[in-house]
Amino acid sequence: MKKQLIIWQLINKSLQQEIPVMLLYVVQSDGSSPGRQGFFMAVNSAGETAGSIGGGIMEHKFVEMAKDRLNAGITLRFSDLHNAYTDESKTTIKKQFHNKSAATDQSGMICSGEQTILLYRVAPGDANAINQLIDSLQHQQNGTLQLSPAGLQFTRAVPDTDHYFSMTSEVEWLYQEKTGYKNHLYIIGAGHCALALCRMMHDMEFYIHLYDDRSNLKTFQENDYVHEKKIVADFNELTELIAGGNNQYVVVMTVGYRTDDIVLRALWQKQFKYIGLLGSKSKVEKMFNDYRSQGIPENLLQPIHAPVGIAIHSQTPEEIALSIAAEIVSVKNRR
Repeated sequence: MKKQLIIWQLINKSLQQEIPVMLLYVVQSDGSSPGRQGFFMAVNSAGETAGSIGGGIMEHKFVEMAKDRLNAGITLRFSDLHNAYTDESKTTIKKQFHNKSAATDQSGMICSGEQTILLYRVAPGDANAINQLIDSLQHQQNGTLQLSPAGLQFTRAVPDTDHYFSMTSEVEWLYQEKTGYKNHLYIIGAGHCALALCRMMHDMEFYIHLYDDRSNLKTFQENDYVHEKKIVADFNELTELIAGGNNQYVVVMTVGYRTDDIVLRALWQKQFKYIGLLGSKSKVEKMFNDYRSQGIPENLLQPIHAPVGIAIHSQTPEEIALSIAAEIVSVKNRR
């Protein structure tokens, strides 16, 4: 959550120093838009920025728009901009089309797709909600951010969906977002490949859990990229430790065949967004043939990505981690 924290901390600092600050939020996106729903950034009148709404000429245009409004002390009304909606005081919602052939509201980019961007001038009265949000992120907790014509609100309650946006008119719209970590990665086995994978996935803001049954393992002790790590006496404990769910990802990379087998049997009745098994093609074929000969149903085996990772002929722990990370991200972003 480091990236999110940096943005909210800039907003908080700006409020404390009485520097006008604008929040730019991608509340909706479709197609090949570079700014996905939930991307956001802060811009203050001193020219400081943090975060991104997609980059390129489109982001530059909105940053300059935000700085102009903040420095001029004015806001744009509905009549001032085609297809823009405002609340007469501090907000604008504007759709951008990433297509040169669009009749209006061209972003200046040609990647196709579209995104809807909210410009919200943060008010001193928002400070309490922002402080609560920052505290929640610092304690790695989830909550709900809500933006609407009524302003910015934050609650500790956790919403059912990661993002929600609806708009019926310029004065009736709502954006809600689950704050904090949205995706959890469980890595079983704490060797060199796990260390490389944790390092990579930490930068992609996964909440990482690490498990092993070897208490004196150096790569377990030195792994500072995880949020939780635990030595288990027996991998059968994972049945109770890992609940499963739509935003849960699992990679099994223990020391060998026997422990991989224990982990799979502990977890394969659960539903995950992704589960992968590290190993050679011959090892995986033997394991799965043994399972089939034992009468293990195919519906338990089919979801397992094995061998784990995309085929890039990886050899080093870093290359193996890259192949696994790419496969996880592909599954995460699949529509």
